[in-house]
Amino acid sequence: MLQKAQGATDNEASSGVPRRSFLKLASASGFSLGIFPMLAQAQSGASPAAVSSLKPTQQPSAFVSIARDGAVMVTINRLDFGQGVQTGLPMILAEELDADWSMVHSQHGNADAAYVDPAMGVHITGGSGSIKNSYTQYRELGARTRAMLVSAAAAQWGVPASDLRTQKGVVIGPGGKRLSYGELAQAAMALPVPEKVTLKDPSQFRIIGQPTGRLDARAKSTGTQDYGIDVRLPGMLTAVIARPPVFGGKVASVDDAAALATSGVKAVLRVPLDRGGEGVAVVADGYWAAKQGRDALKVTWNTDKVGKVDSVKQLASYQALAKKTGAIHFDTDVGPLATAPKKISAEYVFPYLAHAPMEPLNCTVQVSGQGANAKAELWVGTQMPGFDALAAAKVLGLPLQNVTMHVQMAGGGFGRRAIPSSEYVFEACGIAKAANAAGLNVAVRTLWSREDDIKGGYYRPMHVHNAELGFDAQGKILAWDHVIVGQSIAAGTPFEGFMVKNGVDSTMVEGMKEPYDIPMRLSAHHPADNVPVLWWRSVGSTHTAYVMETLIDEVARSTGQDPVDYRMAQFGTKHPRHASALQLAVSKSGYGKRKLAEGRAWGVAVHESFNTVVAYVVEASVKDNTPVLHSVTAGVHCNLAVNPTSIEAQIQGAALMGLSMCLPGAAITLKDGLVEQSNFGDYPVPRITDMPLMAVFIVPSAEAPTGLGEPGLPPLAPAFANAIAVLTGKTQRELPFKLS
Repeated sequence: MLQKAQGATDNEASSGVPRRSFLKLASASGFSLGIFPMLAQAQSGASPAAVSSLKPTQQPSAFVSIARDGAVMVTINRLDFGQGVQTGLPMILAEELDADWSMVHSQHGNADAAYVDPAMGVHITGGSGSIKNSYTQYRELGARTRAMLVSAAAAQWGVPASDLRTQKGVVIGPGGKRLSYGELAQAAMALPVPEKVTLKDPSQFRIIGQPTGRLDARAKSTGTQDYGIDVRLPGMLTAVIARPPVFGGKVASVDDAAALATSGVKAVLRVPLDRGGEGVAVVADGYWAAKQGRDALKVTWNTDKVGKVDSVKQLASYQALAKKTGAIHFDTDVGPLATAPKKISAEYVFPYLAHAPMEPLNCTVQVSGQGANAKAELWVGTQMPGFDALAAAKVLGLPLQNVTMHVQMAGGGFGRRAIPSSEYVFEACGIAKAANAAGLNVAVRTLWSREDDIKGGYYRPMHVHNAELGFDAQGKILAWDHVIVGQSIAAGTPFEGFMVKNGVDSTMVEGMKEPYDIPMRLSAHHPADNVPVLWWRSVGSTHTAYVMETLIDEVARSTGQDPVDYRMAQFGTKHPRHASALQLAVSKSGYGKRKLAEGRAWGVAVHESFNTVVAYVVEASVKDNTPVLHSVTAGVHCNLAVNPTSIEAQIQGAALMGLSMCLPGAAITLKDGLVEQSNFGDYPVPRITDMPLMAVFIVPSAEAPTGLGEPGLPPLAPAFANAIAVLTGKTQRELPFKLS
């Protein structure tokens, strides 16, 4: 369980006014502060120049609604797909607003300009940047709203604003006068939005930093939470797609007679697919009818002109490439390798991995109107609503302003819902357009099955690492020559310009070398294979952390040094956050002080990703030639912990996902271009029985928070592997583990 100095509070704000009821109430009351984005100028009646220096991302009207009863609705500029930002971001805003937390609710934003990532300038949930990039933004939004409410109270009482204070949704004046935020909100609307505000000192925080139950906890625990897959619209139809067995294949011929004869099937449509392929969509009254219709199709596919990847041959080609220097990322003289007294030569292999979120991909599209009046609405759990809105507009032939995105809660994603090509939105819009042309003028929900997603891409790329390192008897690394082979995620996407430098995709090499002061030559090869690839939770660190931390451990063991002491010596004074996280995990685990049960060993790893450092100390054993992970102690340095409860959940979930990489069957393989796995039966995920005991500890800090959604994943597998190496004398060079 999460260790903390103060008791957890469980504010179940979702037990208050449900979202739909809240919106009806706010509308019926005749007032909601900021129902429409970027209306601060209209609200204040000020001239454009009065607010021109404020960006859309800085306007409270896009983010805060206050009803007459004081209920506060906070709009989040991210997708919540389990990481808890629909609680974390409102906590930040509510802190500076001085809101009554029990009255705070949240909702998703859309593709409006107000909801871009303020640091990146695009609509995106990724890179563990939600809290990190919007921390100051949401504090200022809360502070601006509070200032407007105080000014409204000051005007009503005829006193200086400096004489007033706020507390839990109330403005308090001289003589104990009180006005609730709900009573003041309408007057506050008419006031200019302050451009500069003074933020609280962290010592004054009463919401930020407190372990807080999630706003969606009740809905999710009672099964009443709606996700994108749950969208229901009048007359809505459901579509499924028969996709080519090889990526990029096209339809040669189709016999749809049996499909059209299936009860409930309304249409069979040939539609374009992502990556230049072609599919056959079956549109029906519901999913089962659509699936039955798809099963009845007789399709002949043309795959003559597309590459057919075979995993065995691909591995051999990657291994050959890994022996050659590629495009240089780090350059240094590796001449000392020849005379180094100790050497390690290591080849690592990492397979393709599917994201396999619990909620399959889905997108509902409704097109209405004709000609210049045509409009489209999309309901989808997307990490990139801006990109997806552009894709929808292009496919449907509509002006961008005629496309409305309704961002839905998503049941996981791990990067799968952030596709630069807008794959599943592109396909859903193509089906909606074709259905419309066929006279089906209703909303169409395109739904993927689990098999569709696991067999249909996208994947974490396959990688091969080749490492040659030389060191002395004291463990000083004299030279390290390293080559990585793997497909580029960013190539051919809008991100290529700043993610690919000198022929090296930065997403593949992130996590290499640092924090260790190593003379490393690092180069990369990016083969162009016909397998769609995408970021997978923690991206490059999924494999680079494993390589770095198992090799560092191996150097320590081969020179007779304790792995923790060795790492601490390497950190020196240059990496205090790494040292603090590792020391915390070590001290709380009892490493080196507590005697382990017979047959168990300690394993250690520490890694920084997305500006957060996570250290793991694990206990593991080998039973019947199978590795078993018994316990994990985490030391986390993420600077200020906005919500320790969410941090605990994120570390637990990320560690379990990291464990998934180690378990038998955790690999996507291809034969003659066909993906061999299809569902959890042959692509297993960890079960509750695989979950180790976990204790999460957070290094105290008042510095601005860093990312947390992904950093808990990378160090788990190497920590586990290092424990297994102690027991077996052999470092696992391939994931998933293969002990025999």
